[in-house]
Amino acid sequence: MPSRPSARPSPWRALVRPRMLVALLVALAVAAGCVQLGIWQWHRATERAAAAARVAEADAASSGPVGLGTLVAPQAPMPGDDVGRAVWVTGTFDDDAQLLVAGRALDGAVGYLVLTPLRVTDDGTGGASWAGLSGAPVLPVVRGWVASPDDAPGLAAPHGEVRVTGWVQAGESVSGEVAPANPGGPPLTHDIATSALVNDWGGPIWDGYLVLTASDPAQVDAASGGPALVPRPQVEGGSGLNLQSLFYALEWTIFAVFALAFYVRLARDEVRSERAVLAAGAAGGPRPRRRGDDPGIAGLPG
Repeated sequence: MPSRPSARPSPWRALVRPRMLVALLVALAVAAGCVQLGIWQWHRATERAAAAARVAEADAASSGPVGLGTLVAPQAPMPGDDVGRAVWVTGTFDDDAQLLVAGRALDGAVGYLVLTPLRVTDDGTGGASWAGLSGAPVLPVVRGWVASPDDAPGLAAPHGEVRVTGWVQAGESVSGEVAPANPGGPPLTHDIATSALVNDWGGPIWDGYLVLTASDPAQVDAASGGPALVPRPQVEGGSGLNLQSLFYALEWTIFAVFALAFYVRLARDEVRSERAVLAAGAAGGPRPRRRGDDPGIAGLPG
């Protein structure tokens, strides 16, 4: 009975050899890692625009300022999504503890932010937000900007209970830079850092501050020597793409493609080598050396 002819060897069997399977797994792992890093960088590139959009949507939905305590309680971390939100708070200003934040620019001029503690009596929760704390909280309020650090009469805050509205901003870190003395006016500082302010103002305190847009009763306006109102703070970096992170995302994508292309090139060479071996065997000639074959010791048979 005639035997069945054996199947013709295929050059593609070279791709299932252990070293090629290992190369495939390494290429896929590298490509997957690069894709993950690219996705992460893409999220970083778009997160600023997304944060700005969330703030705009929240403001539109609330149709006006909301009580600060309904967003975040005193001593709680300030949520990033709430930065820039319009809020209101009621309390009394403490002029005696007022500070000037040095080195702040407005309309191209460098001056000082007027930072005044507000002893809060209502934050929209009727006191529930600080019920478990040691007492009524204090809120740092940026009442505006002045060009000179002198203690002008216009720097005085409204007396008695006042309702302030403004924009929430996250607190700053402590720079460690020592501010110079200011004999003609309020003490100077370089940071709006609640971790430092609590030592002078006491607590509990909000982990952030409010940039004032209006108060009732009103403070002295800029035309009469009072602080100039500061424009609404923007989400850091604006509402557009972070170009640096975008370029990094593209780079990681290119690295992923390169890893796969490297394996494809390696596989093509391996298949080409296998075809040469099969062709030589079919012609009865000497077998060409495959990629990865042991060359043996010179002068001795392989």
